Amino acid sequence: MINLYTDSSPNGFKITIALEELKLPYRLHHVRISAGENLQPEFLALNPHGRIPVINDDDTGVTLFESAAILLYLAEKSGRLLPQEPKARWETIKWLQLNSSSVGPIIGQRVHFEIFSEEKIPTAIERYRCLTDSVLGVLDRHLALHPYIAGNDYSIADISHFGWMHIARIIDFDFSQYQHMNAWFTRIARRPAVRKGITLPEPATGA
Repeated sequence: MINLYTDSSPNGFKITIALEELKLPYRLHHVRISAGENLQPEFLALNPHGRIPVINDDDTGVTLFESAAILLYLAEKSGRLLPQEPKARWETIKWLQLNSSSVGPIIGQRVHFEIFSEEKIPTAIERYRCLTDSVLGVLDRHLALHPYIAGNDYSIADISHFGWMHIARIIDFDFSQYQHMNAWFTRIARRPAVRKGITLPEPATGA
């Protein structure tokens, strides 16, 4: 049994969606960040960085944090959502890492400076708006040529990017001008596992 420790967040949704897609049995533990539960000793023993999501697999004894690492583990465990053929496999990992290193951090910083920061810093807001537009443009041009992020098949790369695009939509970061990415988002959002995954552990009201 996989134990998932998570809260409603872009990175958390990646894992709930993946577990639902893969139909792996799991036990959900709601870590309420707003109540500081992620900073309690019990959780810090799982992830000293104090961030969700975290999984612990009873079958293997493996404990993992960082959403990209967890997605890779779940794909390996199930033999799904990550191709075995080397070229397709590395294409998937490449786009998964783009989300971890660029898309997620950029949108996360934009959310902070534009919405949550008490002090509105125009230069920071403009910087992260520009960086968001740049990376979404990259995805849009790529999706003009491919039905899914890593090519012809749905994969953990799509799940990773969807987590952040879902939050962007919730908080009204409009990306409808990127028609290919918007069409991809709409298509992915219809998947039953995605519809369920974004409600766990409770419906999101923000990032």
